[in-house]
Amino acid sequence: MKQEHKIFQGKTLGILSGGGDTPAINSSIEAVRNRASFLGYKVYGIGKGWKGLLGEGEVVDLTNQRYDGWYGGTALGSSRTNPFPSKKNPENRVPQILRNLERYKIDVLVTIGGDDTNGAAKRLYESEGIPVIGFPKTIDNDLRTRTIFHNDGKEIESVLCPGFPSAAMSIAELTASLRTTAESHSRIIVLEVMGRDAGWLTGTASFGGATLGLIPEMEITRERKVVLFESIREAYMKSRKKCLVIPVSEGVRWFDEKTGKVDVVYASSEVDEYGHPRFGGISGIIASEITRKLGIEARAQISGYYARSGPCSPYDRRLTETLADKVADLLLREDYGQMPVMKVMVSYEELEEFNTSSIDMGTIGNKPLPGDYYNVEKFSFTNAYFDFLSLILGKPNLEVFKYDFPVVKPA
Repeated sequence: MKQEHKIFQGKTLGILSGGGDTPAINSSIEAVRNRASFLGYKVYGIGKGWKGLLGEGEVVDLTNQRYDGWYGGTALGSSRTNPFPSKKNPENRVPQILRNLERYKIDVLVTIGGDDTNGAAKRLYESEGIPVIGFPKTIDNDLRTRTIFHNDGKEIESVLCPGFPSAAMSIAELTASLRTTAESHSRIIVLEVMGRDAGWLTGTASFGGATLGLIPEMEITRERKVVLFESIREAYMKSRKKCLVIPVSEGVRWFDEKTGKVDVVYASSEVDEYGHPRFGGISGIIASEITRKLGIEARAQISGYYARSGPCSPYDRRLTETLADKVADLLLREDYGQMPVMKVMVSYEELEEFNTSSIDMGTIGNKPLPGDYYNVEKFSFTNAYFDFLSLILGKPNLEVFKYDFPVVKPA
């Protein structure tokens, strides 16, 4: 019997993006919109994350509209609004969310975000019965997707989130660029990279020529600091141009000689509605100590929002489309409270729906950098992590100034 209408004709799907932006959110929005439209949904975009469902609401119609998924960031805007009570905002705003979902006649909600945004969506699904599907997003790549990487006969539980591939490419390129100024002055540059609790993104600097790196998973105690500075001295003296770029995660726990404590460096004492403080400044402290203790000129460079910025990379583009295919599958089966993930780590050509799976949004959590990917004794990233990144970034092609000039001696 001929079907007169598309299966979900008359239904409305809403999309929102919350938390920090990434270069792949617009691509995710476009990909989900296209597949939902194909199934018959009218598609609405909700502005500024959960904030767009408060008050009178901030909703736009994405159905049959042009949308540039290659453009970085999120055209819908984002915020760190928490619908549930928190220390910063004790008001329960769930009733406003429910009211606007009903006012705008939104039947299904797709939330693009990390553990906070999707965690709130899962609570709404469990407590209020709101049909939700989470969509992964983070440049930190620490959202637990249970993606398996097969390396030398070993299975390593890894993470692959939209946004990370683009950010990884940016940090690798920035590191490679910084090498030229480090070479020119025989300096050490300490590059601060976003990463509150995990060193996934920091490790991508190895593709730009970095040999050492510091991650939040390893505390730099008084004893480790002694070993670290000796490792830095040795690496510097071995380097052909007497220079280094050392990437450090913003969330590195560092021993403070004045306080005698190991702690992070805070850029601000304020916290967001999910209770997260803002980190920043560890690179300056480490650079200063390198100069003072080793007598080697060191400078700090904070990459900051650079990794979040710019266009979506080709790998990210195809990754978002592949996960959106899984969203279509979840919509067809009305399997809500789920988040699409890659079940195996694959190259660009193998990013296909048959390599995806889905996990319960209530069990997402965070995933630190695995021990297989970092050598704590040498403060360096392993070949296994290099192989992992190769599937995303290909093989590194570092430019080197190849000329050696004959030394002139006075007559």
